[in-house]
Amino acid sequence: MNCSSYQSGGVSAIVAAIVLGAFVSEDGTTITAAALAAASVLDVRLAFLSAFAGLWIGDLGVYALARWTSPAIRRHRWFQPWFAKTTSAESSRARRKGRWRLALSRFLPGTRLPAYIAAGLEQMPVAAFAMVTAMSAMAWVALLFFSIRLAPGHASTASHQLAVLALAGLVLVTLLSIWRRWNPQICQRISISFQRIVKWEFWPAWLFYSPVALFCAYLGIRYFGFSLPTIANVNQKNGGIVGESKIEILRTLMETSPDITSDAYLIPPGLLVERIEWVLDICHRNEICFPLVLKPDTAQRGAGFNKIQSLGEAQRYLAQVSGPVVLQRYIEGPKEAGIFYYRFPNERIGNIFGITRKQFPVLTGDGKHTLRELISADPRARLIAPIYLKRFGAEAERVLGVAERVRLVEAGNHRQGCIFLDGSDLLTEELRACFDEISQKIPGFYIGRYDIRYSSDDGLRQGKGFKIIELNGAASEATNIYDSANSLWSAYRTLYQQWQLVYQIGAANRRRGHRPAAVLAVLRDWIDFSRRAMEYPIAD
Repeated sequence: MNCSSYQSGGVSAIVAAIVLGAFVSEDGTTITAAALAAASVLDVRLAFLSAFAGLWIGDLGVYALARWTSPAIRRHRWFQPWFAKTTSAESSRARRKGRWRLALSRFLPGTRLPAYIAAGLEQMPVAAFAMVTAMSAMAWVALLFFSIRLAPGHASTASHQLAVLALAGLVLVTLLSIWRRWNPQICQRISISFQRIVKWEFWPAWLFYSPVALFCAYLGIRYFGFSLPTIANVNQKNGGIVGESKIEILRTLMETSPDITSDAYLIPPGLLVERIEWVLDICHRNEICFPLVLKPDTAQRGAGFNKIQSLGEAQRYLAQVSGPVVLQRYIEGPKEAGIFYYRFPNERIGNIFGITRKQFPVLTGDGKHTLRELISADPRARLIAPIYLKRFGAEAERVLGVAERVRLVEAGNHRQGCIFLDGSDLLTEELRACFDEISQKIPGFYIGRYDIRYSSDDGLRQGKGFKIIELNGAASEATNIYDSANSLWSAYRTLYQQWQLVYQIGAANRRRGHRPAAVLAVLRDWIDFSRRAMEYPIAD
């Protein structure tokens, strides 16, 4: 035997050892191949291909075994709960997520074996599995080869560390899988809590508004008046911060812009039988039919808003809310928007600061799942499920029929579960001029948000085809900040700009002779409102 034949046989033996060794220890064998290439014992291209082949063949083998045994395992009663039944849309999303998890598992030692077994049991398409694992294996081998090339002396240490990490990762994944199987509700709660932390729009008010409160304190110092917002609108109690009367604002709109305002009427406090007579009389005189809207005369963030379908529902509502109540004609829409307007007292022309599209989430039944289950399965609705479930009560346990649609919220309020989207595409000069004209007819109004319902985007852009259902004062927001596409910083930037406008307008009105309310008086009004709000029913 000549020398070249001997060398050829030695190289073949090394290549075979690398390929077979990968079945036992993928990372250890890959690092060994990288070290041999770095020491010029084995050609780097041959070492790379050998390591890749070992990894990929091993991946395919695990997948093939899991796929072959999948039918028997899925039929076994012990394992059936692990395989949830999903809709076609859910299956499509799961497949996409599964491929990403499969690719990432290559770079997270300890997660590979469970990921490959799961892909086989879920019967991921062979071509998809082969492509994902081939690409991720190439990337992983290239990364290890590059690392060993830079520091060949650390090969043995790296091999040991990766082995320990893989073992720890496998144990952790196993424990988490078992824990998830036996504690699905706890796992779901943790998942929801994490998503609520990531999605700032669902943060609790005290947390989200803390930086805004600090900024308002700064503005109070800068403009020499912490309660300046109470005279940002001199036609509303406290400028629309708290305690303002909805019916007074709506009456002004009905007088100044009757054709575009949803008419509303006050039901005063009194005996229940008298208040029901008020309802019947108002509906008769103004030709208002069910459904109609009942809401407290003093409220914020959609609190106590109810869409009333019958006289019986009106009776139950008035039995619960003893204070003044607004009865308003229900406007179908079908679309709703919030238009935030402002104008300085010394300026002739006003501006639109922001527009919000309001999207009312709807779930569609399949004849199999209850409303509660459909809410839990919806990626967004599940994050505020308690709000929806409290609203529907026992109705949440009803199985929705095939194609049956249920609207989760009626109030166009983010806190009540409405989805807010940026509506800046609706802004036109015609729309600005329209709301400027409406606003300038209202004496003493300078800043706030109109809530409107309208039929078409094109019509609204022309300043036509809408009805005003509410006008909120200085405490209202440019709610387009809650569009999930916005960053937290952009939301705060918008709120800071908005509150600076409120303080600037308040300061301008002070120069015109108006006197801000005392801070303690505003606080008393807030406490009074909070006490009364406790009797308000759950908003629709």
